[in-house]
Amino acid sequence: MKRVTVIGGGTMGVGIAYVCAQAGGDVTIVEPSETRATGLRNDIAQAAASAVTRGKMTEGEAKALNGRIKRVASLGAVSADQDLIVESVPEDFELKFRILSEAAGLAPRILASNTSAISIDRMACAVRDPDRFLGMHFFNPVWSLKLVELVRGTATSEATLDEACKLGAWMGKETLVVRDVPGFATSRLDLIASLEAMRMLESAVATAEDIDRAATLAYRHPVGPLRLSDIVGLDVRLDVARALEAAHGPRFAPPQILKDLVAAGKLGVKTGQGFFDWSR
Repeated sequence: MKRVTVIGGGTMGVGIAYVCAQAGGDVTIVEPSETRATGLRNDIAQAAASAVTRGKMTEGEAKALNGRIKRVASLGAVSADQDLIVESVPEDFELKFRILSEAAGLAPRILASNTSAISIDRMACAVRDPDRFLGMHFFNPVWSLKLVELVRGTATSEATLDEACKLGAWMGKETLVVRDVPGFATSRLDLIASLEAMRMLESAVATAEDIDRAATLAYRHPVGPLRLSDIVGLDVRLDVARALEAAHGPRFAPPQILKDLVAAGKLGVKTGQGFFDWSR
């Protein structure tokens, strides 16, 4: 049995915990908020119930999965025998740096950051054993999307990379390995398409619905770039766009429509309104 700790009980953290428990792991979620602790337990139970309804697992397997996940309020309650600790908190460098520094004190076999854009080498300064640290970039919804992007830092060892590939396979994921460059591979590909879709909407090329239909019907994307942006969170999109603009230039500059929606608190699914209405 693998021992896995996930730091952060948001959407991505819940998904990572779910796939690790589904694989048979003993999973701890570190989440200080009591409100969010209730929410994450409900999210996991609903995902497992949906899997039962779709014939993906039995009721007994769903019950066992739920039983393999526990929540604690702080890293101080986590034992120092973890095979993997994954940090999955918001894309804020100072926050991630502080949490990774604390998590490194538990000396897990592998310490990973689920970041979509922040430099692994920069965050590696927080950890005592940077050879055992790397990026593990999961995709939302984690239980459905099969890819994990492994981001290799300058100090990441071959043994750590090999073990991370094996952990990915254990979770039922495919892995790809990228260098530590801003935006890695997937975030750059995803963001540039989403920003262009926003510019098209901004200049009235087509409606949001038809722009997304173009992506799903012509290119067989499972979801259009504007809906995907709403799912990811428009605040997250804006933060990543600004980071990549600083690293790669104006082609990643956030459109005004994105900045306006974020300023208005319309962040997508999590607030009920973004490019689409999610309140119904």
